Amino acid sequence: MTMKLKTWLKSAVMAGALLACTGSAMADGMLRYATVGEPPSLDQQVITSDLATTIAHHMFEGLYTFNSSNAPVPLLAAGDETSADGKTITIKLREGVSFHNGEPMTSADVLASLKRWGEFGSRGALLFDNVESIEATGDHEITIKLKAPFGPWKNLMAFINGGPAIYPASVLAGAGKEPIAPESYIGTGPYKFSKWEPNRYVELVRYDGYVSPEGEPDGYGGKRVAEFDTLHFIPVADVGTRVAGVRAGDYDYAESIPGDLFADLDADASVKTIVNGSPLFGLVFMNSKEGPLKDNFALRRAIQTAIDKVPALQVSIGPDQLWRANGSFMPKGNVWYTEAGAENFSKGDAEAAKAMAKEAGYNGEPIKFMVSTNYPFHYDSAIVYTKQLAQAGFNIDLQVYDWATLIDKRGKADQWDMFFTHHGFVPDPILISVMNDSYPGWWATPEKAALKAKFTASSDPAEREKIWAEIQALIYEQVPTMKTGDVYTYNIASPKLKGLADATLIWPAFWNVSK
Repeated sequence: MTMKLKTWLKSAVMAGALLACTGSAMADGMLRYATVGEPPSLDQQVITSDLATTIAHHMFEGLYTFNSSNAPVPLLAAGDETSADGKTITIKLREGVSFHNGEPMTSADVLASLKRWGEFGSRGALLFDNVESIEATGDHEITIKLKAPFGPWKNLMAFINGGPAIYPASVLAGAGKEPIAPESYIGTGPYKFSKWEPNRYVELVRYDGYVSPEGEPDGYGGKRVAEFDTLHFIPVADVGTRVAGVRAGDYDYAESIPGDLFADLDADASVKTIVNGSPLFGLVFMNSKEGPLKDNFALRRAIQTAIDKVPALQVSIGPDQLWRANGSFMPKGNVWYTEAGAENFSKGDAEAAKAMAKEAGYNGEPIKFMVSTNYPFHYDSAIVYTKQLAQAGFNIDLQVYDWATLIDKRGKADQWDMFFTHHGFVPDPILISVMNDSYPGWWATPEKAALKAKFTASSDPAEREKIWAEIQALIYEQVPTMKTGDVYTYNIASPKLKGLADATLIWPAFWNVSK
């Protein structure tokens, strides 16, 4: 064991007091999950905390969820039909489903849930800005009428984080934008809310009345079985205590472990490393409103050609298992994965870039590149890029700020030419920040507008995938942003857990898991 890991584990002396809360924690009927802290709430409609979703998606369900390819599949829905003009969506609901309070789920509950999400939900307006009306057209049927065809509707419904979790209508009577109270945590999932002991644990217990969807488990889709009697989500802020607890068998699972411990833990037989299958990815945005890069796509392509992303990933991330030099805006295995344009992702050709820049009219003007030290991988990558660009003849003015200052400055077009940020998982490419015309960078060319209109108007998955490939190719041609590669976080688990996948899809899930 390295000295670094030993240092992290010294804090394990704190574990005893924290573990006292679990009572009969060694029983096989309980899963003990060490979280980084406490969630603000478990109300999925108005909260976008990943920690909250990790807990809550065991008890709350939506009409749809994602399979292992991140394609939307029915969960509480039984099926759906879309009219020929793409403006009317009829959703059939599964029958025989009950809430944790024993009440049957009907269209009245779904209607109330969708309306509250549409008005107050964190992501509800993305869909409901396009909704003309929504009504219950049967005890187990909902009909949505759109102002115009809107292809991403099902993906938005399948994304439970800040999404349309289905609650009883009685819970939502009078509910607004404020999170519902814990006593109202009533869902349809395989586990139900039991209690929340502040600073000690959140407890879920098996719901014996659960009615699972059919089919083989696939991602979050298919059959769900609650194998545990109890799930305990225990806040353990100190990473050393989380690691020591899993190694000692006091916790079954622990989240958010630092990358510099990966090699040691991956070689340790007392733990299993589990990489998050949905990476975040860095982005370097270019200014389309002002400055030397404003509408000079040829100069942007020259910058893109100068950069080799691999050395930056090696320096900023480290272990090979935690990064991918992937030029697609979605990871391999995702339904949106495409290699369109990606041959330009990481050329690292200084001489070609120098010639391209000269042809584009570049005369050594300073190019202001903003980066923050709050995210080390941003800063470390930017240092590598700056050196590579200098070798290609670019005059890069690297401006280093704290994250709050960078966010303020990026909204002012005269303050920057490029800035570094990153992006988390989204279920539909329309939600990637570069697709937002108002996001700093302000990419809004006629070519983008035409493809974006086609992309949102289509409800045909195959057609939308084809159009997204065209959009990605356009991104590499006009270079409003440069993707820097995929970055993977990881968790650790006890080898005694059975049924865990080698990677999480988005959030860990503990139905179909036992020990």
